[in-house]
Amino acid sequence: MIELINVSKSYGSKVAVQDLSLTVARGELFAFLGPNGAGKTTTIKLMCGLLFPSAGTIRIAGFDIQTHGQQARQVISYVPDQPFLYEKLTGREMLQFVAKMYAMPAAAAEQKMEELIALFDLKDFIDDLTQNYSHGMRQRTVFACALLHEPQVLIVDEPTVGLDPRSIRLLKDLLRREAAKGTTVFLSTHSLDIAQELAGRIGVISHGKLISCGSLEALRLQAAVNGSLEEVFLKLTEDQLAGGSKT
Repeated sequence: MIELINVSKSYGSKVAVQDLSLTVARGELFAFLGPNGAGKTTTIKLMCGLLFPSAGTIRIAGFDIQTHGQQARQVISYVPDQPFLYEKLTGREMLQFVAKMYAMPAAAAEQKMEELIALFDLKDFIDDLTQNYSHGMRQRTVFACALLHEPQVLIVDEPTVGLDPRSIRLLKDLLRREAAKGTTVFLSTHSLDIAQELAGRIGVISHGKLISCGSLEALRLQAAVNGSLEEVFLKLTEDQLAGGSKT
């Protein structure tokens, strides 16, 4: 569902992503990890078509993001680390706006909206202006908007920031459920315990390069560390830095 083939992105002389090749299958819950400034957000923006690569090819559900961007974006939902809502709309109006943007039939959109309002427990504030929402309320509403058109690919950047334990539990259950029904979930996070708990495969990026990709056991073998994902991640990124491969 997600294919990155020798993808690079430069800003002048600065290389943000370098020769990145990665495939994420249908129904896979994939975690993407890296230190601050490693290239995670740039990679996500490239996959969403918000940036174009300096070199290489990106395909989403078989659609080249540069030549068939509209078709690719129809099957993607992106939840950024800072949830954005139009503050002069209510939560319900936001959902209605998204439904119209994806040209959903009115009856199907209404039914799906009610399902999501119940799933995310939005009923107590769904008709209030979003400018009055707390961070947790905004995050839940953004996820409802993201799932409204039933995307084939769900890209999520740091979803647990500012969430309480109950909301984090709801989010983890949601991501598992989406992957189980065939949605490709691409999760970028600093929460290594959540990545270890949820992901079947994990990719680690450092200084724009994908330095490791595979199951936790495969990463342990590469790092020669039989420990938690946190220990493995620190060993891999420290070894890469010590190797002088900073770009």
